[in-house]
Amino acid sequence: MSGKPRLHYVNARGRMEPIRWLLAAAGVEFEEAFLETKDDLKKLQTNGDLLFQQVPMVEIDGMKMVQTRAILNYIAGKYNLYGKDLKERALIDMYVEGLADLNELITSNFFQPADKKEEHLATVMDKATTRYFPVYEKVLKGHGQDFLVGNKLSRADVQLLEIILLVEESKPDILAKFPLLQSFKAKTSNIPNIKKFLQPGSQRKLPIQEKDIPRLMQIFH
Repeated sequence: MSGKPRLHYVNARGRMEPIRWLLAAAGVEFEEAFLETKDDLKKLQTNGDLLFQQVPMVEIDGMKMVQTRAILNYIAGKYNLYGKDLKERALIDMYVEGLADLNELITSNFFQPADKKEEHLATVMDKATTRYFPVYEKVLKGHGQDFLVGNKLSRADVQLLEIILLVEESKPDILAKFPLLQSFKAKTSNIPNIKKFLQPGSQRKLPIQEKDIPRLMQIFH
């Protein structure tokens, strides 16, 4: 068995994508075991590999970790992406939870009825520009540094870049009124490990397509 983390999930973004991003930013190579059928998921469940009968699951350091936030916390702590003290960690947690909320809003658009998708997406984009992105712009303006917390790359920066790029897929000019976030995006995208992850052919997943949704739903339901 290799020493690389092994990620168990479908071949799609979903709840595993922030984990892929964080491992990549930390410069950690990882393997992926994709669930192709409902039986693949049942096998993990029957073997007792899934504490709460759900994926994502990550095999790392002799553990079979589940629950996305727990996995992200562990990776961030292990690879020094979680601040230098409890106060920095608290800030990182707050910023990350805000990003998780926005991510959930974006993801939920896929499951809206066809006649509601456009309206729902417009609402999500409005919240991104009025509730979420202004917070991160203000934080960067407040301390004048390149990163959100402690002038050092943390999981909050990694997840902010992930969400910026995700939102730009739906609205390319979303950062028009956020010059500091534009600068943040440019700088963090050029950090070597992240730049490598953003290249074609990496383990970063492409946007989910409408045609893939029934197949993915079949695995999980």
